[in-house]
Amino acid sequence: MLEKLESLEAEYQALERQLADPAVLTNQSEYQRISKRYAEMGHLVETIRSYKEALTHLAEARELQSDPELGEMARADIAALEPRIRELEAELELLLLPKDPLDEKNAIVEIRAGTGGEEAALFAAELRDMIMEYARQGGYRVEVLDTSLTDLGGVSKVVFEVSGPGAYGYLKYEAGVHRVQRVPATETQGRIHTSTATVAVMPEAEEVDVQLDPADLEITVSRASGPGGQGVNTTDSAVQVLHKPTGLIVSCMESRSQIKNKEKALAILRSRLLEIKRAEEAARRREDRLAQIGAGERSEKIRTYNFPQSRVTDHRIGFTTHDLEGVLAGDLSKLHEALRKADQERQLEALSTASKTA
Repeated sequence: MLEKLESLEAEYQALERQLADPAVLTNQSEYQRISKRYAEMGHLVETIRSYKEALTHLAEARELQSDPELGEMARADIAALEPRIRELEAELELLLLPKDPLDEKNAIVEIRAGTGGEEAALFAAELRDMIMEYARQGGYRVEVLDTSLTDLGGVSKVVFEVSGPGAYGYLKYEAGVHRVQRVPATETQGRIHTSTATVAVMPEAEEVDVQLDPADLEITVSRASGPGGQGVNTTDSAVQVLHKPTGLIVSCMESRSQIKNKEKALAILRSRLLEIKRAEEAARRREDRLAQIGAGERSEKIRTYNFPQSRVTDHRIGFTTHDLEGVLAGDLSKLHEALRKADQERQLEALSTASKTA
């Protein structure tokens, strides 16, 4: 392990030298690539150096523990350093876990109303606002690509793009079926109803990730409808794309530009095709993987929002908070931290099992 840590620290020092190289400074794309890797490694290298320093102090203390004058102090140092080293080793194990390269991509988020009629559409709109706010809090840019509104202000479907380095990794834990339990605004007798909405979070696929054959596409344009302003409603700017081999249909009409809507629709299509490909590969490897979008049935839940108890429970890890209002306002940081930790622990367990059976 120490050899690997030395290699990573050497890489970090090399990146530091490259960032001071005039040739790199004049090459913007290369400078950004190196800066990104340098920033990514910062916390890891800091932890490596703390670990090596603790090991050095421990070795020194062990040499002195039999000294008549310094032995007592050395033994106290040993008692403090040994648990600290175990903590640092555990942290390094997590930091050295392989990262999903797709985590760094932009994200395409699609939310659909599930079981529950108009109440499900209202809940879907609340999920839209929650996830968008959480994205903005993380410094990401949000752009709506497609929306289907309902009469009471809910959404039957909404698709939006979240842009910025690491957007997919930041939002991926929101994927799945969300369930709400409350008295709907449409309920006249005060009964608690259960409704669902589905959330898909997809890494935005680039052309190098998924290549589209123009012969496989059927593209139609039409006049956009809905609250988009006079310019949207009077021009043929809405774009719908049919992918013939899979039957997938995507649409985009949020921009006044037909060209931009077409680009965004193709981006959504590529992302959906990439997600299908990833799911198929995972199935072939027989990995445990929950489907992001199901039929919207109540049994397929990942999270429940219970209004009478002001409770939010994530069923994947058994995490519960009673700050329902804060969660719906976009405060998902504690929940996502717990999900990330559980995910890392599962990866460590899988690696441990694999090494034992190898």
